Amino acid sequence: MSRLIDLSAPIEPGPEGAPEVVRVDIDYTPHEEGAKQIEALFGVGPDLLRDGEGWAVDTFTLLGTHSSTHVDAPWHYNSTIQGKPAETIDQLPLDWFFRPGFLLDFHERVDGEVIEVADIEAELERIGHEIAERDICLVRTDCDRYLGTLEYMAHGPGVSVGATQWLYDRGVRVMGIDAWGWDRPLWMQAEEAKAKREAGIFWEAHQADIPYSQIERLANLDQLPPHGFTVACFPLKLVGGSAAPARVVAILDSTR
Repeated sequence: MSRLIDLSAPIEPGPEGAPEVVRVDIDYTPHEEGAKQIEALFGVGPDLLRDGEGWAVDTFTLLGTHSSTHVDAPWHYNSTIQGKPAETIDQLPLDWFFRPGFLLDFHERVDGEVIEVADIEAELERIGHEIAERDICLVRTDCDRYLGTLEYMAHGPGVSVGATQWLYDRGVRVMGIDAWGWDRPLWMQAEEAKAKREAGIFWEAHQADIPYSQIERLANLDQLPPHGFTVACFPLKLVGGSAAPARVVAILDSTR
C-alpha cells in the first residue's frame, strides 16, 4: 500500500477583486436546472427522473492555464529556446511527469530572497540526497498559506537563473514550488529591472533559455519527507498550450 499526499491547490472561485489573469470564475448548474435541460433535449420530464433531478454540471467561465496548480511548458517562457521552437505543453514527454522527487526546504527564507546554487548544494547535503537523471525538484516556501488571497503573488523567495540552470544541468526537467511563481515576486523584479534598465532581471529564471517545466502554486509540501517519494504531475493535454492545470500528487511508500 502507498500513501498519497495531494500537492494541488483547490480550484474555486475567486479571490474576489483579483485581476482576470489570476481569477477563477465558475458557473454551477444545479440538479433542478439539469432536469430542465434534459426535458428540453430529450423530452424526459422530471417525473421520469430520480427525485425529479437532472444532472449537475459546472462551467468554467474564466480559468486561465496558470490560474491554479499548473505545469508550465517552455513555450510559456519564450517562443524559441536554445535556438529551436519552444515546446508547448502537449509536446512534452509524459515520462517527465511521473518521477522520483526530492524536497528542498527554504520555508524560512524571506520574501524576495534569492535561492542560489550554494543554497541548493547545502540543502542537498543536509538531506543526504544525490540528484538522479529526471528527478523532480520541489521547493518548499510555505507560501501556500496565502492561497486564495490577493496577496499570494506578492510573497516568497525565488530561485535564481543560475540555480535553475544548475538543476537542469544535473538532469532535472521538472521543478516545482508552493509559491505563486518560481521567480521571486514579480513586483520586486520589476522594480529592480526598471531601476537598472537591464534585461535579464525580470522573470530571469523563466527566461533562462532552457527547455524545462515548472510546477507552480503547489500546496502541502510541508507534509513531504526530503526524498523517497514519487511525484505524479501530468498536465492536461492542451494543444498549443503554454501550460495546463495538473492534479499533482506525491506517492509515498506506506512505511514512510
